[in-house]
Amino acid sequence: MNGILAGIQSPQDLKKLSLAQLNQLAGEIRDFLIETVSVTGGHLAANLGVVELTIALHRALDCPMDQIVWDVGHQCYVHKILTGRKEQFAKLRQLGGLSGFPSPKESPYDSFITGHASTSISVALGLALARDLRGEDHRVVAVIGDGSMTGGLAFEGLNHAGRLNTDLLVILNDNEMSISPNVGALSNYLNRLRMEPSISKARYDLEKILRQIPGLGGPMGKAVDTIKDSIKHLLVPGIFFEELGFTYLGPINGHDFRMLQKGLREALSRKGPILLHVVTEKGKGYPPAETDPARFHGVYPNNGQLPGPKESFSSVFGRKLVELAKDNERIVAITAAMKEGTGLGDFAAAYPDRFFDVGIAEGHAVTLAGGLAKGGLRPVVAIYSTFLQRAYDQLIHDVALQELPVVFVLDRAGIAGPDGPTHHGVFDLSYLRHIPNMEVAVPRCGAELEQMLTLALTRQSPVAIRYPNGQATTASEPAPVVWGQAEVLRDGTDVALFAVGPMAEMALEAAELLAAEGVQAAVVNVRFVKPLPGELFHWAEKVGKVVTVEDNVLAGGFSAGFLEECALRGLAPQVKRLGMPDSFVEHGSREELLQRHGLSPRGIFQAAFELMGRPKPAFQRGTD
Repeated sequence: MNGILAGIQSPQDLKKLSLAQLNQLAGEIRDFLIETVSVTGGHLAANLGVVELTIALHRALDCPMDQIVWDVGHQCYVHKILTGRKEQFAKLRQLGGLSGFPSPKESPYDSFITGHASTSISVALGLALARDLRGEDHRVVAVIGDGSMTGGLAFEGLNHAGRLNTDLLVILNDNEMSISPNVGALSNYLNRLRMEPSISKARYDLEKILRQIPGLGGPMGKAVDTIKDSIKHLLVPGIFFEELGFTYLGPINGHDFRMLQKGLREALSRKGPILLHVVTEKGKGYPPAETDPARFHGVYPNNGQLPGPKESFSSVFGRKLVELAKDNERIVAITAAMKEGTGLGDFAAAYPDRFFDVGIAEGHAVTLAGGLAKGGLRPVVAIYSTFLQRAYDQLIHDVALQELPVVFVLDRAGIAGPDGPTHHGVFDLSYLRHIPNMEVAVPRCGAELEQMLTLALTRQSPVAIRYPNGQATTASEPAPVVWGQAEVLRDGTDVALFAVGPMAEMALEAAELLAAEGVQAAVVNVRFVKPLPGELFHWAEKVGKVVTVEDNVLAGGFSAGFLEECALRGLAPQVKRLGMPDSFVEHGSREELLQRHGLSPRGIFQAAFELMGRPKPAFQRGTD
């Protein structure tokens, strides 16, 4: 690594650089990001957009004593590069390597784990209040994108911070994007602010002139304050934030070091809550990402090549929903700023009046769906599994309690891979299964997903369909899906393998390994976690030995429900459960993490062999 970047070991090294050197450093960081992330995979466009802002922040602050909270956190790569971790980027988001999100365990420069949107202002306010109560004097900064600002939690934090009047800097990183382009009234408001930066300057110029007029003291000074308030209402584009109790500064160009340094200097010199509006370009410096920032939000490792399209569960879902909507005009689709990620791009194009992107507001998405269903429509809500956790109360109160026929499509269920513990969707079977009136289906492959979606839209109760990120298997044509029934993929007499969703493919391979050792294993594709298929208990009684395989935490998941029902039925099969442990799973490839927790053909084979009390299999003998 050559150039200025090679000499940056900590933020202190930035303080001695000239303006020309800062611009050179920004270019070198962008080159480093493009080269590294195209190989390791990761969030590219967001990080390219915050290079100058991150450099300027670390020049103005004294971290780690001063604290920065990165909203969502996927834009923290530049921060990590500048805080002594650039040598670790070769293993970015890989098992045992550098996390793609802030991690206090990784570095004292990372103030808080952030992986979900709209949390930074609340976290930063908590840190600032703790500072004040402990009599400390450092600065606390929240960096939040305009996409995250659409989340209700961000406004709750703004509202509280404005009332308390503690020293806090919120930087609004405005790039007109979350993952999909931003939507809604707030987006339109910020568009107006970007278009009228001269108005903000006019306000400060006029204030300065009024203050310089001789004799403006006492009553006249109060009159000036009144005039200022009137001017503010007439001229200040950030009046919305001012009314919440924040001093609004900006908007400024987030790629201009002179303006950034001036803006940060002014913001950090003021007391109370300050909002600095910085306008950046997502994907800055890399033409493909500038042109299509949504596609380059996250890239996959591919020998240095950026990804092309692939047939995934998401695309199967999106295609089937468009097809079903042609014959059913009551079908509407909802997403929370994840149109492309959830496969709803084609639906939005085909039926714009029946498509609702609510921004990063999952709770609103669920309650909106409840209202639509109550109004006689058939809403389909497509959200990542980990993000639906944010709408748990709405699931219960606004949908399930009302017995409303809303279909929830949970993308990225199970192990999410390199995004790590903030993004693994390993809790959904547990938090959905125990909600009354909720039904939960898990497709093994793309063809099953199509059938389940079709049937779900005929149900008169809420339904959740969950599937992982990645390619939808098409190994065989599934038997027709009958609601609430499992599918027997292989007969057997010695042990039964109950597999949830795509785990069925691994169970079939494990059955082949078992057959080679003289063990006849039945394989059952569970299909439904709620209601549990009656066939499971038939096989449990018939065989007496069961291995359950699920891409979910064992606590409260499929296997827990199976054991509960066995107890109610007076059955006592010997059961070996495979799934996620009672701990947060680190980042790494999906394949590595599944294998680590026994969710592989060999892992399932081993569990079955142990359950049957057999000696070590032939292919493992002699390996001790």
